[in-house]
Order: sequence, then C-alpha cells, then structure tokens
Amino acid sequence: MIEPATIQLEASSFCQLRCPSCPTASGAIDAAIGRGFLRFRDFKDLLDHNPAIQRIELSNYGETFLNPELLEIFEYAYRAGVSIAIDGGANLNQIDAAVLEGLVKYRVRILRCSIDGATAETYEKYRVRGNFEKVIENVERINHYKRLYRSEFPRLGWQFIVFGYNEHELPMARRMAASLQMDFHPKLTWDTKFSPIIDADFVREQTGLAYTTRDEYQRITGEIFLNSICHQLWDSPQINWDGRVLGCCRNFWGDFGVNAFHDGLYESLNGEGMNYARQMLSGEAPAKDGIPCTTCEIYLWMRRNSKWLAPRA
Repeated sequence: MIEPATIQLEASSFCQLRCPSCPTASGAIDAAIGRGFLRFRDFKDLLDHNPAIQRIELSNYGETFLNPELLEIFEYAYRAGVSIAIDGGANLNQIDAAVLEGLVKYRVRILRCSIDGATAETYEKYRVRGNFEKVIENVERINHYKRLYRSEFPRLGWQFIVFGYNEHELPMARRMAASLQMDFHPKLTWDTKFSPIIDADFVREQTGLAYTTRDEYQRITGEIFLNSICHQLWDSPQINWDGRVLGCCRNFWGDFGVNAFHDGLYESLNGEGMNYARQMLSGEAPAKDGIPCTTCEIYLWMRRNSKWLAPRA
C-alpha cells in the first residue's frame, strides 16, 4: 500500500501553442485526458483530505498558466504547507500579473520554462504561436518580484529541446539563462524526424551528454530512455485535471478507471488497477488488457528484455 508525499496534478490540459511534435497540439491527448482545468475546490478538497501530501508537480501536457484559478491554488498550497513545482516545462507566454507575483509571494519552488532558442526567429520555429520577447519579459518580471520579496523562489530553469535548427544557439541560450539567473537544461527530443541534429559532436560538447538521441542513449547504456518514469506509480503518481488517475506523466492513452477526487486519493492509488500495474512493472504479473502500461513502449521494452523495476513495498 502506498501513500506518496508527492503527486503530479495537471492544472490545465489546454495549450495555446502548436508545437509540431506535441501530442497536445495534435489532439492525441483528447480521448484519454480531455480538455479542462483543475478546479480550486477539487484542489482544496484533495489537500484537506490527504495531509500526507507535501509536494505537488502542477504540470503535464497543457500550459499551467492558462488555469484561471491558479492564484487561489498557489495561495491555498502555501497556507497548507504544500510545496508547488512547475518542473515539466511551461511556455510562459500568457500569464496574469497577479500570478507572476503569486509565484514569488506564495513560494512556488520550481518553474522550468520551455525556451528552445536564443532568438525569436529560432524559438518560434517550434513554439508556434509563441512570443520569445514576451517569455523573456515574464522571466524578468519574476526576477523583479524575487528581488522585491527577497526570495530565492521560484528557482528558474531554461529548458532547451535540441534540434538541428537550434543547436547553434546552445552557447547563446546558456549565457542568456545565466544572465537571467536560470539553470540551463538541454533536453533530447523524442521526435527525431523533426529537424534532426546536424553536428552531434558539437551538441555533445555543449550539453555534456554522451548521446544526442534516445536511440543512441539505449545503444550506449543498454537501457530504454526515461524508464525511471515508471517509478512514478509508486513515488509521484500522475492525476489528471479532473481527478482521473493516469499513473505516470507519459500516459495519455488511458486511465485506471478510478478518480482521486471522487473515490479518494489513497483508495485510487491502491486500487486493483494501479496495484496490478505495479506488479507488471516489477515482472510479477503478465500484461493485462485495460492496464494502460500494457501498450506503453517502455513496458514493452522491459518485457522483451526482462528488465523489470525492483519491487517496492
């Protein structure tokens, strides 16, 4: 039985951008995740009934800052002593002034911004409908409030997905991130058909990574990329904006048939489906129809190679 101190909770499954490789932009998430916002009253009830929660990651497939009740969510979490992080990547193109201040005032711990370029021309090739200047302006305004409140929070990150068209701007982006007091996080794309990397040696040098694609990572390490995501079913399970249990942040094709808002978080995370999925990922049970993990390429790789997660209590 599990009662995690950390959960992941989608604040908004809407996004105003149209990034070419994104399943949100293509509509691939619609059947399982739908479109909607986390409601403040559901958030409040979840915290009131689950005092074990200490940290919430408030992002997944949509843009967190489109949620119209976000400021109330920040404030209530702060009053309840629950840390909020937005570490999955926010595009930061559209955000109310009060929410910008609220990030600092209510001590959101982490804000990682998706900025795949150091110039507007490059940035907007992937972040379609995005506005590079607006994003940088919003970062500067957050830093203004951090100085005003004399706060180190939120800790800011610049997430840079590396493509062939933007790899030359890695050094410039790193310098810009440093000037904005942001940690720099280069990231591999999952879609190697969209603008594949041109100069692999340069990218390795600039990122510090020994690999430039997920396939290359697998050849070098003998492991499938991001298999650590599966541990989320134990350590930080993903809850949809409407309470449906997704298990992990990668899953956008099916849920576990339980709702954390209506059925209870503890009951949902320890229900038949989630328990069976954990047994599957530990190699203790065969694949079963109706369990979202069954069709996941990470699980399928684990099964082919008999590389299972270590069983958890």
